[in-house]
Amino acid sequence: MKQIKMTVFAMMLAAAFASCSKSNSTTVSQAQIQVGQPVSNSAPLSGAIKGTMKTGLTYIITADVTINAGDTLLIQKGVTVQVKNGSNFFVNGTLVSLGTKDAPVTITDPSRTKTTGPSTATSDSAYAGGWGGIWCSPTCPLLVIKWTHLDFAGAGLQTTPFAGPSVGDQYAVYFGNYSGVFILEDSWIYGTPDDAIRFYGGNINMMRNTLEKCGGTGGDGFNAKGGTQGNMAYNLIIGGATNGTKSANDGSTGRQCMIAMFNNTYVNDGFRNTGTFGARSGSIEVENHSRALAYNNLIVDCKFGVRIAGGNDVTAKVYLADTTGPHTGDPISQTAYGNNFFYVDAVNLANQIVPTNVAQAVVTHPQASDIPNMAAFLGASYTFGMQYDGTSLVGQNNPLFVNYPLPNTGYQTQCSVDGFDFHLKSGSPAIGKGTQAFAAISNVPVDPNFGSSGITGPGKDIGCYQTDGSGNQH
Repeated sequence: MKQIKMTVFAMMLAAAFASCSKSNSTTVSQAQIQVGQPVSNSAPLSGAIKGTMKTGLTYIITADVTINAGDTLLIQKGVTVQVKNGSNFFVNGTLVSLGTKDAPVTITDPSRTKTTGPSTATSDSAYAGGWGGIWCSPTCPLLVIKWTHLDFAGAGLQTTPFAGPSVGDQYAVYFGNYSGVFILEDSWIYGTPDDAIRFYGGNINMMRNTLEKCGGTGGDGFNAKGGTQGNMAYNLIIGGATNGTKSANDGSTGRQCMIAMFNNTYVNDGFRNTGTFGARSGSIEVENHSRALAYNNLIVDCKFGVRIAGGNDVTAKVYLADTTGPHTGDPISQTAYGNNFFYVDAVNLANQIVPTNVAQAVVTHPQASDIPNMAAFLGASYTFGMQYDGTSLVGQNNPLFVNYPLPNTGYQTQCSVDGFDFHLKSGSPAIGKGTQAFAAISNVPVDPNFGSSGITGPGKDIGCYQTDGSGNQH
């Protein structure tokens, strides 16, 4: 009898351990990290700030806040920050925003409301600037933004918080530490008067983000300058004023700007720029002694295709890209591009799939790996910058989005995602056409809180959405 009781007890104990094991594997989630003391939300915030904004709370900022050198401000999931009076974040220390897919962080001007449908610089307040932005000085070692909405930024600087930016600058984020780390993952930027993000140096990883309505009558999505090095990948950039992603070596302090731009989806970019036609792109721009990789990008109804600047035209203020090399040991040994997919709804766009010398010389090579095959279309007699007739390319190679009408005559003013779905349908000609014969740049820490969630390499499908469920998660 005693033996039977012991056997039953052993079985119950084993079942209990099995139950604990099963419970741990399915229900235990990572606790929210906290830095320093909780930040109180009992009164509006201004001045120096540090510690932790707590999960689910709403904070109101009514004047500029500063994170001092050596201090950290951490924002937990589900926090809403309402920023009033055009106020800014001045970051001399560390800022970490840790939203999640189910509970994102939102930083916004509460007086603004998102709109859908046609959008123009004169009709949509998204381009006017609401709250100021996030301004990271040369002493900011780390900026991490995950699953965070940055809505209606860019009110314009009233005073310069440190050397670098100028009074009147209107960016959502400015990063100015040449040796710092900036990670933006799985986040949204909606509405800016100028660049969504302006970088002057740093090691970066910009992955799986969505940018809408960035730039009023000019400005880029991601504008990397100086010695910025890293990745811009798996981003959806729709309705930008000028370039979706750009590299340029302006303001370099020694090392070159080198950016890997891959598996992005660019839709309807380049139509609000009022500058010199042909001196800027509408999707990807490589200029001013910078190097870049541009592969596996899906470019739909954009004003220009991949543009490799090839001149030194002071009037246009766009300078020769670095196409020399290979330079062994560098993050990018030589500028290279291919396996990009183009769809256009107008002949003027078709005539710029390979950008021509409209305002300035270019050195963009037609690529046989692109869709359409521009090397075959233009033929062996083509030389860089020649004008050509792309009439027969209009409406060809529909990428077959899950929910977005093509052809679309309203491409110039459709600047937000709205209810559309830019995943690829089964049978899309972009599926399986990406190349994986290159590597992402790995120059940032990988950490669930104080680093990248993971540096994703190139995908097998063209564009930011992969049919295996990876890539952009919005």
